[in-house]
Amino acid sequence: MSRRVVGVTLDNLDHLPPRCRRCVYWELAPHIREQAEEFGETGLEKEAWVSSVLLEWGSCGRIIHVDGVPAGYAMYAPPAAVPRAASFPTAPVSADAVLLTALKIVPEFEDAGFGRVLVQNVAKDLTRRGVKAVEAFGDLQDSGEGCVIPAGFLQQVGFKTVRAHPRWPRLRLELRTAITWKEDVEAALERLLGTVSITTAEPLLR
Repeated sequence: MSRRVVGVTLDNLDHLPPRCRRCVYWELAPHIREQAEEFGETGLEKEAWVSSVLLEWGSCGRIIHVDGVPAGYAMYAPPAAVPRAASFPTAPVSADAVLLTALKIVPEFEDAGFGRVLVQNVAKDLTRRGVKAVEAFGDLQDSGEGCVIPAGFLQQVGFKTVRAHPRWPRLRLELRTAITWKEDVEAALERLLGTVSITTAEPLLR
């Protein structure tokens, strides 16, 4: 079983699950999102957002492939590029952090540790770029169908609550800490799935 993690680009955006490819929950302010949904333009809006962030900031996502099949993805960006972030009761995101907005593993690849691999890969990318931390809004009542990452998963991969809330806590992962458990992650995957070989392809657009 081969595994590969690549950066999100306009060329591979369609490798996201169809529902996620069209979703602009994070990318647009709520009232603009409603208009885009009404006119059926969410796919174009998603593409425009990714293009803008790639050009102005750099890599903003990772996709993991298993045997050539897209198995999941993660998206992240500076808080200023994420209009929805301001609407959360536990906002704002810390000034020194990048916001992890979405992380999804497709059902047939769940429970295989790929979510943790994506978090580690995001941490490596951002550490190389001088970012100190990743923050995320978690959902304590997640049904598995929402656009907000389950708080329980974030805690399992090392995020700590920095602002509590009964539904939408804000959590933080210090990237120094994230890098220290790289070996533990890979060792656990080896035990679970056999020898792991993960390579990272940098996005074409920076």
